Amino acid sequence: MAKKRIIVGISGASGFQYGYHTLRILRALGEVETHLVMSKGADLTRSLETDYRREDLIALADQVHSIQDVGASIASGSFKTLGMIVAPCSMRTLASVANGFSDNLLTRAADVVLKERRRLVLMVRETPFNLAHLDNMRKVTEMGGIIFPPVPAFYQKPTSVEEIITHSVQRALDLFELDIKMKRWGE
Repeated sequence: MAKKRIIVGISGASGFQYGYHTLRILRALGEVETHLVMSKGADLTRSLETDYRREDLIALADQVHSIQDVGASIASGSFKTLGMIVAPCSMRTLASVANGFSDNLLTRAADVVLKERRRLVLMVRETPFNLAHLDNMRKVTEMGGIIFPPVPAFYQKPTSVEEIITHSVQRALDLFELDIKMKRWGE
């Protein structure tokens, strides 16, 4: 693998900004090829929660895959990646991943990442959690995935919502062992 690759999934949970910032941060690193797959719900959430234009999001990704294209490169284990981040991850997407329902490209790519023992980070967005949510999180964790709710940290003394979102995304991307520049505890 010449260049590091990461799959970025964006599902329909509230918090489209997490996916946008994920792509923006990875683009700024310059060392990672990004493969974006986004659900229909994510595009709806984008239009309801943000002023981001679809074209601006797409411009941040190196490759964009249709949610229906289960034959895309990211649907195969032979396509080498560092793994996948789903930001945000809806409870529907979590349930599909936890139970092996590869019914679209986003959930198929997550399934492939797990079967290949690569890093899967799910920024789950829903509160409060019910028992089904918690059980699905447990299942994904037992399969090797990482459940990463975007719970803000305040030790970096954020002054804006954007700083809170950026720090959460930086912490999630740090799990891929990338050289993420951010304020860390004690520094």
